[in-house]
Amino acid sequence: MIHIIDVRETVRGLIRARKYLTQVAGGGSLILFVGTKRQAAETVERESSRCGMPFVSDRWLGGTLTNFRTIRSRLTRLEELERLRAGEELQAYSKKMQSALNREYRKMFRNLNGMRTMNRLPECMVVIDPRKEHNAIDEARKLGITTVALIDTDCDPDLVDLPIPGNDDSIRSIEIVMQQLANAVLEGKANAAANVGVVPEGAAAAYTMPADEDKDA
Repeated sequence: MIHIIDVRETVRGLIRARKYLTQVAGGGSLILFVGTKRQAAETVERESSRCGMPFVSDRWLGGTLTNFRTIRSRLTRLEELERLRAGEELQAYSKKMQSALNREYRKMFRNLNGMRTMNRLPECMVVIDPRKEHNAIDEARKLGITTVALIDTDCDPDLVDLPIPGNDDSIRSIEIVMQQLANAVLEGKANAAANVGVVPEGAAAAYTMPADEDKDA
């Protein structure tokens, strides 16, 4: 069975998501971008980096949100390994130990590098394909973290706070949506810098999600 997505619903969902992300970014809160499927990973890395937000593009580690203290300790370990590799201390270890440390570093870098700037839990999480990223969605729901997601017809929109109906398997579709959302984050940061200069952490918590757009729009 072929399901057709109404492009007007895509536009409405994107407008609502943009408004919310602009508010969140303007309030100084973090937004975590998640997209581990092959079609999404490169775009998620590029656009989240462009707007200065953390991302997960390789594999969602269980407990990334619900056991955040452990994730922070792993990030600390990653930094330790980088300092070790940058200096001469690594050469003092045996070849076998050097090989083990290098393997540990490569694995941790692949899984954690995108979350280096996540020094606290995010206010919001942007997801490409919530069915693929169901573990991430579950953790966000448990903690009350707002979710924004590009969802295809095979996903349940009720599991997401701000769904954006669209093709989550198309690289071009993912690029368009991610570019718009990253631009919204940059807009929020620019507004905060222009209006306040210094933004208190967590200020976005007081914001409410935008209402549904007029159906006749």
